[in-house]
Amino acid sequence: MRDAFTSAATGLLDDDPRTALVLADISAEAFAPAARRHPDRVLNVGIREQLMIGVSGGLALTGLRAIAHSYAPFLVDRAYEQIKLDLDHQGVGAVLVSIGGSYDAAAEGRTHMSPGDVALLDTAGPWTVHVPGHPDEVGPLLRAAAGHDDAVYLRLAARGNHSAHGDGVSGRLVTVRRGSGGAPVVVAVGPMLDATLDAVAGLDVTVAYTNTPRPFDVTGLRMLVDYVDPVVVLVEPYLAGTSSHLVGAALADRPYRLLSLGVGREDLHRYGSAADHDRWHGLDPAGLRRSVTRFVTG
Repeated sequence: MRDAFTSAATGLLDDDPRTALVLADISAEAFAPAARRHPDRVLNVGIREQLMIGVSGGLALTGLRAIAHSYAPFLVDRAYEQIKLDLDHQGVGAVLVSIGGSYDAAAEGRTHMSPGDVALLDTAGPWTVHVPGHPDEVGPLLRAAAGHDDAVYLRLAARGNHSAHGDGVSGRLVTVRRGSGGAPVVVAVGPMLDATLDAVAGLDVTVAYTNTPRPFDVTGLRMLVDYVDPVVVLVEPYLAGTSSHLVGAALADRPYRLLSLGVGREDLHRYGSAADHDRWHGLDPAGLRRSVTRFVTG
């Protein structure tokens, strides 16, 4: 996905003079050719992530569409005050593109982990959040984000699903597998789809996919659970429960049961690989199956 982003962003810089890219050293080498062609619109501020967001806000005020890029904990967690003030408070948008969300870079330790990035952005203004599940989804999402001036967060993953799903830009839930009438609905976000499908093999459930959890496809969810007392399972690659309030709002007029699966809140004080953290948080296929089976069978 990082390579797909580099390619798509380079294409935007070449084709659209309104596009600007702001870096804080991360991926600077990959964008070196673009920087030589567009030195006025590819800016590397060094290891100063707060400044990166401030510069992006300033560029937006001049009419440019800024794309800011770094690891999620540096781009969102560290620079949150500048997101709040230099973007939201100024009434301007930018495209924030992260890598290493949750624990993709677990070998680097806690400094490179950010399972709470989407939840943190929920406390700011209205942000569109894209969580692609496959590299082929990255380019369309980035190009669509560059075509307007709203606030967009594009959360890239080091791992993904085997294939892309949906049209990539509509934000609608895509039904990947249909269960019987009244079957529980499992919503998988971004790169969690393949593990979710493995986990529910043989179970009577409907599986839906989204790469755009913000805004959440309320209409699509209501169509999938168009029956009394629906059962919903939400599988997200970041902090567990991040989108629970949106599902609750979508189903506020009826009784429902909801299981929210994602990264746990406990700091495990462990390194390991991303696959290790999946297992420790119960987000590998075996862990997901245990949780889903226990929940849907009561």
